[in-house]
Amino acid sequence: MKTHENTRQLVRKAYGKVAKKSVSCCSGSSCRGGTASDASEGELGLSCGNPVTFSKIKKGMTVLDLGSGAGKDVFIAAPLAGVKGKVIGVDMTPEMLKLARVNLLRFTKRTGLSNVEFRKGTIEKLPVKDAEADLIISNCVINLSPDKQEVFREAFRALKPGGFIVVSDIVLNRELPPSLKNHAGLYAACVAGALRRGDYLGAIKAAGFKGIKLLSDNIYRAEGGCSDPTASKTVKALAGAASSITVYARKGR
Repeated sequence: MKTHENTRQLVRKAYGKVAKKSVSCCSGSSCRGGTASDASEGELGLSCGNPVTFSKIKKGMTVLDLGSGAGKDVFIAAPLAGVKGKVIGVDMTPEMLKLARVNLLRFTKRTGLSNVEFRKGTIEKLPVKDAEADLIISNCVINLSPDKQEVFREAFRALKPGGFIVVSDIVLNRELPPSLKNHAGLYAACVAGALRRGDYLGAIKAAGFKGIKLLSDNIYRAEGGCSDPTASKTVKALAGAASSITVYARKGR
């Protein structure tokens, strides 16, 4: 049985490898990331959704990205937040943070914006003050956490009253066999560690959020194969077992 730290080490190792190789771990219609060459800042898109599109970011907002990786969604959000806004990316993988900061130099040079910051930390213990953010986004990361309930409690703490979350993630439509729940490759592929749909939404509600609603809901696919760390043959065998969802919820005033 994995401990929480064992799980974090698995994820750090898997995504550290991805950062060093500078390729996406995802492909297919439900993993809308790309290779490093696909993005203007040369960063990776390791994702299962598009939370920024649904977020309606306004000028002056402080946006917090949980599990920001090499910065894809941070760099999309920053121009929307504008010079008076701020976008903070939090990640625990040193290799990803290193890549993100290289990308930040390129982003700043290209846009002239200085409203982006990357912080090292886990999403279960966010390196942010109480009520620091107007909006929290996350893209296929919370399902990698060994304590998803604590992630949502931390998100609630970090939000200002009236703030909201828009998170994309993988949820299970049915239970996985025990052998697959402990499959390291499937965990890194965002499947083995995923919660059942009702449990995931229940964790958001239990943290204190209101107005929970699904903004998108699609069957998760990984056709075409994935580079390390995913186990593509096994993922393909799980057709219909999981869905990619995007969820909105708000913190009351």
